[in-house]
Amino acid sequence: MAFDLAGFHRRNRSDVVREWVSKLHSEVGAQYSGRPVEELRKTVTRAYDANHKAVVDGDYSRLNRFIEKITRLRLEAGFLLSDVQKAFELYRTIILPLLAKEANIEEYFALTNKINGCLAYTIHRFSDHFQQMHERRIMEQNRKLEEEVRVRTSELRESERKYKTLVEEINDGYFVIQDEVVVFANRAYCDMHGCELADVIGEKYISFLAPESREKVVDIYNRSRESRSAPSTFEYMRLHKDGRSLPTEITAKVTRYENRFSNIGICRDISRRVEMEKRMREAERMAYVGHITTSLSHEIRNPLSAVKMNLQILSKNAQMSANDRRRADISVREVIRLERILAELLDFAKPVQMEFRQCNVNQLISSLMELISIRLKEEGLRAYLALDRKMPDSEMDGEKIGQALMNLLINAIEASPKGGRIRIKSKYHNNAAIKKIEIGIMDEGTGVPEALSKEIFKPFFTTKTKGTGLGLANVKRIIEAHNGWIEAGNQKPRGAVFRVLLPIGGDNGQRTYYR
Repeated sequence: MAFDLAGFHRRNRSDVVREWVSKLHSEVGAQYSGRPVEELRKTVTRAYDANHKAVVDGDYSRLNRFIEKITRLRLEAGFLLSDVQKAFELYRTIILPLLAKEANIEEYFALTNKINGCLAYTIHRFSDHFQQMHERRIMEQNRKLEEEVRVRTSELRESERKYKTLVEEINDGYFVIQDEVVVFANRAYCDMHGCELADVIGEKYISFLAPESREKVVDIYNRSRESRSAPSTFEYMRLHKDGRSLPTEITAKVTRYENRFSNIGICRDISRRVEMEKRMREAERMAYVGHITTSLSHEIRNPLSAVKMNLQILSKNAQMSANDRRRADISVREVIRLERILAELLDFAKPVQMEFRQCNVNQLISSLMELISIRLKEEGLRAYLALDRKMPDSEMDGEKIGQALMNLLINAIEASPKGGRIRIKSKYHNNAAIKKIEIGIMDEGTGVPEALSKEIFKPFFTTKTKGTGLGLANVKRIIEAHNGWIEAGNQKPRGAVFRVLLPIGGDNGQRTYYR
C-alpha cells in the first residue's frame, strides 16, 4: 500500500508550522527575531500549504504566487537573501525526521527526493526573483544618485556665482601687513580668527596661519616683497584661536599704506565651498560605486547562491564522511561571508533614506543589549549601562540609529579581551545652546591609534583582515543624516571610546541643525 503523503501533511500541519515559527524566531537571524510571532505563523502556514500542493499534487502555481509575494516583502524589509533561504530550508529540516518515523526506507528515499526537488525549485525561483527586484532597485537608486550629482553640480555653480556677488557687498576680512606685522584689521578679520582687535594689531601675520600652511604663505609673501612672480589669489588654512584649521581664500597685493610699502589683503572663509566640493566628489564616487555594485550583484551573487545551495544539499548526504561534511560546512560559511560582504557593498551604494518617528534612545539601547547578550556571554564579556533617566523621546529613524549603534557594539565586542568590560552610556544635554543626545560606547581593547582616528570613518578603510571597511563609514552616514556627528578616541588606562551626538529640536529633530 502506497504511503499516504497527503494524509501525512494534514496530520502534521500544526506541529510543523509551530516548530517552523519557533526556529524562525530563534535561529535564523535578527530580522526574523524582530518580527511578531503571529505574522510569522501566517507566513509559515501559507508556505506549508503551498509546499503541500507542490509535493503532493505536483501543482506549483500556489508556491509560485507565495514566492513572488514573500520576495517583495522580504526585499522591502531589508532581509538578507541567505536568511530567507535558511527559512525555506527549515521545511525540509523539520519534515524529514517526521517522515522517517512513518515511511519505510524505500518510501522515505522516494519522498525525500520529492521534497528536495521542491525545495531546490523554491530556492532557485526565490533567488532569481530576489535578484531581479534588487537589480531594478539598484538601477533606480543609481538614476537618483546621478540626478543628485547633476543637481549638486548646478547648486555649486549657482553658489559660486552668488558668492562672487556677495564678496562685493559684504564685509570680508581686510588686513594690512608691514614688515611681517599686522598693522590694520577690520572686525570681520578678527571674527574669522576668533580674536579681539587688540589680539591682532601688532602681532606677526604668521601667528594667524595654521602650521600646515605656514611654509606656503611665507614663501608667497617673500616673493611678493622681492617683486618676484607670486600669486595674488590663493587658498590656505588659517588658525582660529580655539586651535582649528579653517580653509580660507586670500587676495593680496603690494601697495603703499601710510607712505610705507605694505601687503594689503582680503580674506574670506571658504569652508562651505570646500564642503560642497567634497560632497559633490563623494556623490560622484557613490554613483560610480553604485554602477560597479550592479555588475557585482549580477555576476557574483547568483553563482554564490548556486554554490551555497549545492554545498548544503551535498552536506545532507548520509554517506558523506565527517571530514567531507566539515569541509562542506566551512565552504558554506565562507560563501555566506561573501554574500554578507556583497550585501554591505550594495547597502553602501544606496542613499540613506530616513523615516523619522518618536523614539527613546534608552529603550533602543536596552533592546540592542538583549540582542547581543548571547554574544557577550560567549566572549566572556560584561556590559555596564549608565542611561540618563531624564532622556526624552525625540524624532529620529530608530531602525537606522539602532543599526549604527549595533555596528559600534559589535566592534567593541571584537576589540575587547576575554573578561573585559564594555560600557554604554546615554546623556541628555538640556542646558547647551543646542539640545542634544550623547551616546558613548567604551571598550577595554587596544584603542584607536591617534593617526587613524579620522581615517577609520572613510569608506573601505579597515584594519581587520576580513573587514570591508564599510561598517564605520555607514555609521557615519547614518549619524550625519540625522545632522549629528561621531567622534572616536581613547580612554585611560586603555580602550577606545566612540561618542555619538544627535541634536534634537526643530522639524523632525535633527534635520534643522548643521554643524
